[in-house]
Amino acid sequence: MTPEVFGFFDEATFTITYVARDPSSSKCAVIDSVLDFDYASGRTDTRSADAVIDFIREKGFEVEWLLESHVHADHLSAAPYIQEQLGGKIGIGSNIKVVQDTFGKVFNEGTEFQRDGSQFDALFEDGDSLHIGQLRVDILHTPGHTPACMTYIAGDAAFVGDTLFMPDFGTARCDFPGGSAETLYQSIQRILALPDATRIFVGHDYKAPGRDEFAWETTVAEQRAFNVHVGAGKPAGEFVSMRTQRDSTLAMPRLIIPSLQVNMRAGKMPPAEDNGQTYLKVPVNGL
Repeated sequence: MTPEVFGFFDEATFTITYVARDPSSSKCAVIDSVLDFDYASGRTDTRSADAVIDFIREKGFEVEWLLESHVHADHLSAAPYIQEQLGGKIGIGSNIKVVQDTFGKVFNEGTEFQRDGSQFDALFEDGDSLHIGQLRVDILHTPGHTPACMTYIAGDAAFVGDTLFMPDFGTARCDFPGGSAETLYQSIQRILALPDATRIFVGHDYKAPGRDEFAWETTVAEQRAFNVHVGAGKPAGEFVSMRTQRDSTLAMPRLIIPSLQVNMRAGKMPPAEDNGQTYLKVPVNGL
């Protein structure tokens, strides 16, 4: 089956939110939604999510799933807001529990913060599947960028999150806690083993030097042949060396501190304190 796929690009975080529709019905899924956040003021905004919601309502689609490819470190998820407006179940990989345990300690969340993934409606294992209407979605566990990264394969479309970027930009960083360049290489090989014509939808695009436009759709064949980090049969050792060296030069994402605290809670803010105000912590020298 060939799902209809619609991409919504958020230039502030270079994130693409996808709406994937079952071609035989009005059922759809929203993948990797964005809640706008101004770090300087601490204010949230729903304009990016509202654009997705308005589109879905205009088309008459029905949301069955709100899927997260992983716990994002560069933007806040709008999944609870979209769920409130349109329904659907929020799902993520089961290794969210590993991420929650790691960052629950970093942010000193205490025993009241549940580290069992119960904030989400569904936790997926490698090899699981779900349905969007009649459209079957197979789920691959593709860790390396984070322990909980999942790839969602819906018919001829694969939503790979941050595992792969466009061929001229390469692959995801692996230097976050629980990341591994060796593991990422093996995960990418699983994606590259899909049929050549499989459409690859990436989670971000940073417009590689020399390219004029943002882009987020490619194919397995193009990735296998031309990806600047893993294409043309690049061996694992060469990739790991390159990725490790490159990651050592990268700064932390601008929104990593608020993003992790919110996204490990399925897009919900930390509970309000006794004055009724919600706070996000900054662990000084903690990352």
